[in-house]
Amino acid sequence: MNAQQDDVLIIGGGVIGLATALALIEAGRGVRVLEAAAAGSGASHGNCGTITPSHAPPLAAPGMVAQGLRWMSTPDAPLYLKPRLDPALWRWLAHFAARCNPRDWRQSTKSRSAILNDSRTRLSEWVARYGLQCEFAEEGLDYVFRERARFDHYAEECEALREFGIVSEIFDGADYLRQEPALKPGVAGAVRFPDDARLRPDRYVAELARAVRERGGVIEENCRVQSLQDSANGVTVETSLGTRSGGEAVIALGAWSPALARTLGIKLPIQPGKGYSITYSRPSLVPRRAMVLKDRQVCVTVWDSGFRLGSTMEFSGYDESLNATRLNALERGAAEYLHEPVGATVQERWYGWRPMTWDDLPILGRAPRHRHLWLAAGHGMLGVSMSAASGQLMADLIAGRSTAIDPAPYRLERFL
Repeated sequence: MNAQQDDVLIIGGGVIGLATALALIEAGRGVRVLEAAAAGSGASHGNCGTITPSHAPPLAAPGMVAQGLRWMSTPDAPLYLKPRLDPALWRWLAHFAARCNPRDWRQSTKSRSAILNDSRTRLSEWVARYGLQCEFAEEGLDYVFRERARFDHYAEECEALREFGIVSEIFDGADYLRQEPALKPGVAGAVRFPDDARLRPDRYVAELARAVRERGGVIEENCRVQSLQDSANGVTVETSLGTRSGGEAVIALGAWSPALARTLGIKLPIQPGKGYSITYSRPSLVPRRAMVLKDRQVCVTVWDSGFRLGSTMEFSGYDESLNATRLNALERGAAEYLHEPVGATVQERWYGWRPMTWDDLPILGRAPRHRHLWLAAGHGMLGVSMSAASGQLMADLIAGRSTAIDPAPYRLERFL
Protein backbone atom coordinates (compact mmCIF):
# COMPACT_ATOMS: atom_id res chain seq x y z
CA MET A 1 0.00 0.00 0.00
CA ASN A 2 1.15 3.51 -0.83
CA ALA A 3 0.79 5.34 2.49
CA GLN A 4 1.99 8.70 1.21
CA GLN A 5 -0.43 10.85 -0.73
CA ASP A 6 0.83 12.03 -4.09
CA ASP A 7 0.05 15.49 -5.37
CA VAL A 8 -1.51 14.54 -8.73
CA LEU A 9 -2.27 11.03 -9.95
CA ILE A 10 -2.46 10.72 -13.72
CA ILE A 11 -4.35 7.65 -14.84
CA GLY A 12 -2.98 6.71 -18.22
CA GLY A 13 0.58 6.87 -19.54
CA GLY A 14 -0.18 7.69 -23.16
CA VAL A 15 0.76 10.88 -24.96
CA ILE A 16 -1.89 13.01 -23.22
CA GLY A 17 -1.14 11.68 -19.74
CA LEU A 18 2.61 12.11 -20.20
CA ALA A 19 2.28 15.61 -21.68
CA THR A 20 0.05 16.59 -18.76
CA ALA A 21 2.55 15.13 -16.31
CA LEU A 22 5.44 17.08 -17.83
CA ALA A 23 3.53 20.36 -17.86
CA LEU A 24 2.44 19.84 -14.24
CA ILE A 25 6.02 19.23 -13.15
CA GLU A 26 7.04 22.47 -14.86
CA ALA A 27 4.24 24.17 -12.90
CA GLY A 28 5.82 22.94 -9.66
CA ARG A 29 3.46 20.03 -9.02
CA GLY A 30 4.30 16.44 -8.14
CA VAL A 31 2.98 13.65 -10.38
CA ARG A 32 2.57 9.90 -10.36
CA VAL A 33 1.48 8.31 -13.64
CA LEU A 34 -0.39 5.00 -13.42
CA GLU A 35 -0.15 2.99 -16.65
CA ALA A 36 -1.75 -0.44 -17.17
CA ALA A 37 0.89 -1.60 -19.66
CA ALA A 38 4.03 0.20 -20.82
CA ALA A 39 4.15 3.98 -21.07
CA GLY A 40 3.25 5.10 -24.58
CA SER A 41 2.07 1.69 -25.75
CA GLY A 42 -1.48 2.74 -26.66
CA ALA A 43 -3.03 4.67 -29.53
CA SER A 44 -0.06 7.01 -30.02
CA HIS A 45 2.47 4.24 -30.57
CA GLY A 46 1.56 3.39 -34.15
CA ASN A 47 0.00 6.55 -35.53
CA CYS A 48 1.54 8.44 -38.41
CA GLY A 49 3.26 11.08 -36.32
CA THR A 50 2.10 14.08 -38.32
CA ILE A 51 1.66 17.36 -36.42
CA THR A 52 -1.24 18.88 -38.26
CA PRO A 53 -2.88 22.26 -37.72
CA SER A 54 -4.14 21.50 -41.24
CA HIS A 55 -6.46 18.88 -39.74
CA ALA A 56 -8.61 21.45 -37.94
CA PRO A 57 -11.74 20.63 -39.99
CA PRO A 58 -13.69 17.89 -38.15
CA LEU A 59 -14.77 14.53 -39.47
CA ALA A 60 -18.38 15.68 -39.05
CA ALA A 61 -18.67 17.77 -42.21
CA PRO A 62 -21.43 18.54 -44.69
CA GLY A 63 -21.86 15.54 -46.99
CA MET A 64 -20.18 13.07 -44.63
CA VAL A 65 -23.39 11.20 -43.79
CA ALA A 66 -24.08 10.41 -47.44
CA GLN A 67 -20.44 9.45 -47.98
CA GLY A 68 -20.43 7.27 -44.89
CA LEU A 69 -23.56 5.42 -46.04
CA ARG A 70 -21.90 4.69 -49.38
CA TRP A 71 -18.83 3.36 -47.59
CA MET A 72 -20.77 1.11 -45.18
CA SER A 73 -20.91 -1.73 -47.70
CA THR A 74 -17.18 -1.49 -48.47
CA PRO A 75 -15.01 -3.19 -45.81
CA ASP A 76 -11.82 -1.51 -47.04
CA ALA A 77 -13.29 2.02 -47.27
CA PRO A 78 -11.44 4.83 -45.44
CA LEU A 79 -14.37 5.07 -43.00
CA TYR A 80 -16.08 1.79 -42.10
CA LEU A 81 -18.90 1.02 -39.70
CA LYS A 82 -19.14 -2.64 -38.76
CA PRO A 83 -22.88 -3.45 -38.72
CA ARG A 84 -23.96 -4.50 -35.23
CA LEU A 85 -26.57 -3.83 -32.57
CA ASP A 86 -24.96 -1.26 -30.27
CA PRO A 87 -27.34 1.39 -28.88
CA ALA A 88 -24.49 3.58 -27.55
CA LEU A 89 -22.85 3.66 -30.98
CA TRP A 90 -26.10 4.52 -32.73
CA ARG A 91 -26.77 7.35 -30.29
CA TRP A 92 -23.24 8.63 -30.92
CA LEU A 93 -23.77 8.41 -34.68
CA ALA A 94 -27.05 10.32 -34.43
CA HIS A 95 -25.31 13.19 -32.66
CA PHE A 96 -22.43 13.00 -35.15
CA ALA A 97 -24.82 13.16 -38.10
CA ALA A 98 -26.63 16.16 -36.60
CA ARG A 99 -23.34 18.08 -36.65
CA CYS A 100 -22.68 17.52 -40.36
CA ASN A 101 -23.76 21.04 -41.21
CA PRO A 102 -21.87 24.28 -42.00
CA ARG A 103 -22.54 25.99 -38.65
CA ASP A 104 -21.29 23.14 -36.45
CA TRP A 105 -18.43 22.42 -38.87
CA ARG A 106 -17.27 26.00 -38.45
CA GLN A 107 -17.57 25.89 -34.65
CA SER A 108 -15.54 22.68 -34.38
CA THR A 109 -12.95 23.93 -36.86
CA LYS A 110 -12.43 27.12 -34.86
CA SER A 111 -11.97 25.27 -31.57
CA ARG A 112 -9.78 22.56 -33.10
CA SER A 113 -7.57 25.14 -34.79
CA ALA A 114 -7.05 26.97 -31.48
CA ILE A 115 -5.67 23.93 -29.72
CA LEU A 116 -3.79 22.61 -32.77
CA ASN A 117 -2.05 25.92 -33.45
CA ASP A 118 -1.06 26.32 -29.80
CA SER A 119 0.22 22.75 -29.68
CA ARG A 120 2.21 23.11 -32.88
CA THR A 121 4.13 26.11 -31.51
CA ARG A 122 4.50 24.60 -28.05
CA LEU A 123 5.78 21.29 -29.40
CA SER A 124 8.69 23.02 -31.11
CA GLU A 125 9.54 24.65 -27.81
CA TRP A 126 9.32 21.34 -25.93
CA VAL A 127 11.57 19.54 -28.40
CA ALA A 128 14.24 22.19 -27.86
CA ARG A 129 13.76 22.64 -24.10
CA TYR A 130 13.67 18.96 -23.15
CA GLY A 131 15.94 17.64 -25.90
CA LEU A 132 13.26 15.29 -27.23
CA GLN A 133 14.97 12.92 -29.68
CA CYS A 134 11.97 11.92 -31.78
CA GLU A 135 12.92 12.72 -35.42
CA PHE A 136 10.96 15.97 -35.29
CA ALA A 137 11.04 17.89 -38.57
CA GLU A 138 9.24 21.11 -39.48
CA GLU A 139 8.90 20.41 -43.18
CA GLY A 140 5.16 20.63 -43.90
CA LEU A 141 2.60 18.08 -45.09
CA ASP A 142 1.22 17.49 -48.60
CA TYR A 143 -2.24 16.35 -49.67
CA VAL A 144 -1.85 14.60 -53.04
CA PHE A 145 -4.71 13.93 -55.48
CA ARG A 146 -5.07 11.78 -58.58
CA GLU A 147 -8.74 12.67 -59.07
CA ARG A 148 -9.09 16.12 -60.66
CA ALA A 149 -12.57 16.89 -59.31
CA ARG A 150 -11.54 16.07 -55.75
CA PHE A 151 -8.42 18.22 -56.06
CA ASP A 152 -10.35 21.19 -57.47
CA HIS A 153 -12.94 20.97 -54.71
CA TYR A 154 -10.34 20.80 -51.97
CA ALA A 155 -8.28 23.65 -53.43
CA GLU A 156 -11.39 25.83 -53.17
CA GLU A 157 -12.00 24.75 -49.56
CA CYS A 158 -8.47 25.79 -48.60
CA GLU A 159 -9.49 29.41 -48.98
CA ALA A 160 -12.03 28.95 -46.16
CA LEU A 161 -9.29 27.54 -43.90
CA ARG A 162 -7.18 30.70 -44.08
CA GLU A 163 -9.62 32.32 -41.67
CA PHE A 164 -8.41 29.84 -39.03
CA GLY A 165 -4.72 30.52 -39.64
CA ILE A 166 -4.24 27.48 -41.88
CA VAL A 167 -1.90 28.46 -44.72
CA SER A 168 -1.72 26.34 -47.86
CA GLU A 169 0.07 26.27 -51.21
CA ILE A 170 -1.51 24.82 -54.36
CA PHE A 171 0.43 22.88 -57.04
CA ASP A 172 -0.79 21.48 -60.30
CA GLY A 173 0.16 17.90 -61.04
CA ALA A 174 3.03 18.57 -63.45
CA ASP A 175 4.73 21.07 -61.14
CA TYR A 176 4.35 18.76 -58.17
CA LEU A 177 5.76 15.72 -59.96
CA ARG A 178 8.86 17.70 -60.95
CA GLN A 179 9.71 18.20 -57.27
CA GLU A 180 8.53 14.83 -55.97
CA PRO A 181 10.14 11.93 -57.89
CA ALA A 182 8.78 9.32 -55.47
CA LEU A 183 5.33 9.65 -57.05
CA LYS A 184 4.02 7.90 -60.15
CA PRO A 185 2.61 9.89 -63.09
CA GLY A 186 -1.07 10.77 -62.95
CA VAL A 187 -1.11 13.28 -60.09
CA ALA A 188 -3.80 15.90 -60.70
CA GLY A 189 -2.52 18.29 -58.06
CA ALA A 190 -1.37 18.76 -54.50
CA VAL A 191 -1.98 21.02 -51.53
CA ARG A 192 0.91 21.79 -49.19
CA PHE A 193 0.49 22.87 -45.59
CA PRO A 194 3.92 24.39 -44.83
CA ASP A 195 3.25 24.90 -41.11
CA ASP A 196 2.68 21.19 -40.40
CA ALA A 197 5.44 18.96 -39.05
CA ARG A 198 6.19 15.34 -38.27
CA LEU A 199 7.90 13.16 -35.66
CA ARG A 200 8.21 9.49 -34.79
CA PRO A 201 5.41 9.02 -32.24
CA ASP A 202 6.74 5.98 -30.39
CA ARG A 203 9.99 7.85 -29.77
CA TYR A 204 8.11 11.02 -28.83
CA VAL A 205 6.17 9.30 -26.05
CA ALA A 206 9.33 7.53 -24.87
CA GLU A 207 11.08 10.89 -24.68
CA LEU A 208 8.16 12.46 -22.80
CA ALA A 209 8.42 9.62 -20.28
CA ARG A 210 12.16 10.22 -19.96
CA ALA A 211 11.66 13.93 -19.37
CA VAL A 212 8.99 13.25 -16.73
CA ARG A 213 11.23 10.81 -14.84
CA GLU A 214 14.31 13.04 -15.06
CA ARG A 215 12.35 15.86 -13.44
CA GLY A 216 11.14 13.78 -10.52
CA GLY A 217 7.87 12.38 -11.83
CA VAL A 218 7.02 8.75 -11.09
CA ILE A 219 5.67 6.43 -13.79
CA GLU A 220 4.32 3.10 -12.58
CA GLU A 221 3.97 0.67 -15.46
CA ASN A 222 1.89 -2.54 -15.39
CA CYS A 223 -0.27 -0.76 -12.83
CA ARG A 224 -3.89 -1.28 -13.84
CA VAL A 225 -6.44 0.98 -12.17
CA GLN A 226 -9.37 -1.03 -10.83
CA SER A 227 -11.45 1.65 -9.14
CA LEU A 228 -11.34 5.31 -8.17
CA GLN A 229 -13.05 7.21 -5.38
CA ASP A 230 -13.28 10.97 -5.06
CA SER A 231 -13.75 12.46 -1.58
CA ALA A 232 -13.53 15.87 0.08
CA ASN A 233 -9.84 15.31 0.85
CA GLY A 234 -8.66 13.93 -2.50
CA VAL A 235 -8.82 10.71 -4.47
CA THR A 236 -8.14 7.06 -3.68
CA VAL A 237 -7.27 4.65 -6.48
CA GLU A 238 -7.20 0.88 -6.19
CA THR A 239 -4.72 -0.65 -8.61
CA SER A 240 -3.22 -4.03 -9.41
CA LEU A 241 -0.16 -2.89 -7.42
CA GLY A 242 -2.09 -1.65 -4.40
CA THR A 243 -3.75 1.55 -3.21
CA ARG A 244 -2.63 4.96 -4.42
CA SER A 245 -3.95 8.27 -3.12
CA GLY A 246 -3.58 11.80 -4.38
CA GLY A 247 -4.78 15.33 -3.94
CA GLU A 248 -6.02 15.36 -7.56
CA ALA A 249 -6.50 12.77 -10.30
CA VAL A 250 -6.58 13.08 -14.07
CA ILE A 251 -8.31 10.44 -16.21
CA ALA A 252 -6.29 10.24 -19.44
CA LEU A 253 -7.07 6.73 -20.65
CA GLY A 254 -7.86 7.52 -24.27
CA ALA A 255 -10.57 5.25 -25.64
CA TRP A 256 -10.75 3.46 -22.28
CA SER A 257 -11.69 6.61 -20.37
CA PRO A 258 -15.50 6.09 -20.53
CA ALA A 259 -15.33 2.78 -18.63
CA LEU A 260 -13.58 4.27 -15.60
CA ALA A 261 -15.59 7.50 -15.72
CA ARG A 262 -18.82 5.51 -15.77
CA THR A 263 -18.03 4.03 -12.34
CA LEU A 264 -18.17 7.61 -11.01
CA GLY A 265 -21.45 8.45 -12.69
CA ILE A 266 -19.77 10.39 -15.52
CA LYS A 267 -20.84 9.73 -19.10
CA LEU A 268 -18.20 10.44 -21.71
CA PRO A 269 -19.54 10.45 -25.30
CA ILE A 270 -16.50 8.65 -26.69
CA GLN A 271 -16.48 5.82 -29.22
CA PRO A 272 -13.35 3.83 -30.14
CA GLY A 273 -12.35 4.56 -33.75
CA LYS A 274 -9.93 1.88 -34.82
CA GLY A 275 -6.96 2.97 -36.90
CA TYR A 276 -4.29 0.88 -38.59
CA SER A 277 -0.69 1.30 -39.68
CA ILE A 278 2.16 -0.70 -41.17
CA THR A 279 5.77 0.22 -40.43
CA TYR A 280 8.56 -0.82 -42.78
CA SER A 281 12.25 -0.40 -43.25
CA ARG A 282 12.89 2.73 -45.29
CA PRO A 283 12.61 2.26 -49.10
CA SER A 284 15.34 3.70 -51.31
CA LEU A 285 12.98 6.22 -52.98
CA VAL A 286 10.71 8.01 -50.51
CA PRO A 287 8.63 11.22 -50.50
CA ARG A 288 10.45 14.34 -49.37
CA ARG A 289 7.86 15.11 -46.71
CA ALA A 290 4.88 13.48 -45.04
CA MET A 291 1.84 13.24 -47.28
CA VAL A 292 -1.77 12.12 -47.37
CA LEU A 293 -2.87 10.28 -50.50
CA LYS A 294 -6.26 11.92 -50.38
CA ASP A 295 -8.21 9.79 -52.86
CA ARG A 296 -7.45 6.75 -50.69
CA GLN A 297 -6.99 8.54 -47.33
CA VAL A 298 -3.62 6.89 -46.73
CA CYS A 299 -1.01 8.78 -44.73
CA VAL A 300 2.67 8.28 -45.61
CA THR A 301 5.36 9.27 -43.13
CA VAL A 302 9.10 8.92 -43.67
CA TRP A 303 11.78 8.98 -40.97
CA ASP A 304 15.47 8.22 -41.04
CA SER A 305 14.59 5.10 -39.04
CA GLY A 306 11.66 3.84 -41.10
CA PHE A 307 8.56 4.34 -43.22
CA ARG A 308 4.89 4.11 -42.22
CA LEU A 309 1.55 3.82 -43.98
CA GLY A 310 -1.47 4.53 -41.84
CA SER A 311 -4.98 5.86 -41.40
CA THR A 312 -8.50 4.43 -41.90
CA MET A 313 -11.32 4.75 -39.38
CA GLU A 314 -13.26 1.68 -38.32
CA PHE A 315 -16.11 1.74 -35.82
CA SER A 316 -16.12 -1.86 -34.63
CA GLY A 317 -16.16 -1.44 -30.86
CA TYR A 318 -13.19 -2.83 -28.96
CA ASP A 319 -12.55 -5.53 -31.53
CA GLU A 320 -8.99 -6.79 -31.00
CA SER A 321 -8.51 -8.41 -34.41
CA LEU A 322 -5.92 -7.12 -36.88
CA ASN A 323 -8.08 -6.73 -39.98
CA ALA A 324 -6.08 -7.85 -43.02
CA THR A 325 -8.56 -6.16 -45.38
CA ARG A 326 -7.88 -2.78 -43.80
CA LEU A 327 -4.11 -3.30 -43.83
CA ASN A 328 -4.15 -4.40 -47.46
CA ALA A 329 -6.10 -1.26 -48.37
CA LEU A 330 -3.19 0.84 -47.06
CA GLU A 331 -0.72 -0.96 -49.31
CA ARG A 332 -3.02 -0.85 -52.34
CA GLY A 333 -3.59 2.86 -51.89
CA ALA A 334 0.13 3.54 -51.59
CA ALA A 335 0.83 1.43 -54.70
CA GLU A 336 -1.44 3.67 -56.78
CA TYR A 337 0.73 6.68 -55.97
CA LEU A 338 4.27 5.63 -55.09
CA HIS A 339 7.04 4.00 -57.13
CA GLU A 340 8.15 2.24 -53.93
CA PRO A 341 5.01 1.91 -51.79
CA VAL A 342 6.50 -0.39 -49.15
CA GLY A 343 9.86 -1.11 -47.57
CA ALA A 344 11.77 -4.37 -47.87
CA THR A 345 11.01 -5.41 -44.29
CA VAL A 346 7.75 -5.14 -42.36
CA GLN A 347 8.65 -4.00 -38.86
CA GLU A 348 5.13 -3.83 -37.39
CA ARG A 349 1.47 -4.27 -38.33
CA TRP A 350 -0.55 -2.32 -35.81
CA TYR A 351 -3.98 -1.11 -34.76
CA GLY A 352 -5.09 1.26 -32.05
CA TRP A 353 -8.32 2.80 -30.78
CA ARG A 354 -8.76 6.53 -31.21
CA PRO A 355 -11.08 8.14 -28.63
CA MET A 356 -13.69 9.83 -30.84
CA THR A 357 -16.19 12.42 -29.58
CA TRP A 358 -19.07 13.31 -31.88
CA ASP A 359 -17.95 16.95 -32.19
CA ASP A 360 -14.30 15.96 -32.77
CA LEU A 361 -13.10 18.03 -29.81
CA PRO A 362 -11.28 16.68 -26.77
CA ILE A 363 -12.74 16.69 -23.26
CA LEU A 364 -10.45 18.76 -21.04
CA GLY A 365 -11.18 20.15 -17.61
CA ARG A 366 -12.59 19.37 -14.19
CA ALA A 367 -15.19 16.61 -14.01
CA PRO A 368 -18.60 18.09 -13.11
CA ARG A 369 -19.58 17.54 -9.46
CA HIS A 370 -16.11 16.17 -8.62
CA ARG A 371 -13.80 18.56 -6.79
CA HIS A 372 -10.54 16.66 -7.28
CA LEU A 373 -11.14 14.79 -10.56
CA TRP A 374 -10.06 16.00 -14.00
CA LEU A 375 -10.65 14.69 -17.51
CA ALA A 376 -8.22 14.68 -20.45
CA ALA A 377 -9.60 12.43 -23.16
CA GLY A 378 -11.38 12.33 -26.51
CA HIS A 379 -8.62 13.59 -28.82
CA GLY A 380 -9.70 11.39 -31.73
CA MET A 381 -7.04 11.10 -34.43
CA LEU A 382 -5.06 14.08 -33.15
CA GLY A 383 -3.74 13.10 -29.72
CA VAL A 384 -0.11 13.59 -30.74
CA SER A 385 -0.88 16.84 -32.59
CA MET A 386 -2.84 18.23 -29.64
CA SER A 387 -0.64 16.79 -26.87
CA ALA A 388 1.52 19.75 -25.89
CA ALA A 389 -1.41 22.20 -25.78
CA SER A 390 -3.62 19.72 -23.93
CA GLY A 391 -0.96 18.99 -21.35
CA GLN A 392 -0.31 22.68 -20.77
CA LEU A 393 -4.01 23.53 -20.57
CA MET A 394 -4.62 20.78 -18.01
CA ALA A 395 -1.61 21.84 -15.94
CA ASP A 396 -2.73 25.48 -15.93
CA LEU A 397 -6.29 24.57 -14.95
CA ILE A 398 -5.16 22.26 -12.12
CA ALA A 399 -2.65 24.85 -10.88
CA GLY A 400 -5.27 27.61 -11.03
CA ARG A 401 -3.29 29.68 -13.53
CA SER A 402 -4.42 31.63 -16.57
CA THR A 403 -4.54 29.52 -19.75
CA ALA A 404 -3.02 30.15 -23.16
CA ILE A 405 -6.27 29.21 -24.91
CA ASP A 406 -9.90 29.47 -23.87
CA PRO A 407 -10.80 26.19 -22.08
CA ALA A 408 -14.56 26.57 -22.54
CA PRO A 409 -14.95 24.68 -25.87
CA TYR A 410 -13.37 21.53 -24.39
CA ARG A 411 -15.35 21.18 -21.16
CA LEU A 412 -17.53 18.13 -20.67
CA GLU A 413 -20.44 20.43 -19.80
CA ARG A 414 -21.02 21.07 -23.51
CA PHE A 415 -22.56 17.60 -23.75
CA LEU A 416 -24.79 17.93 -20.67
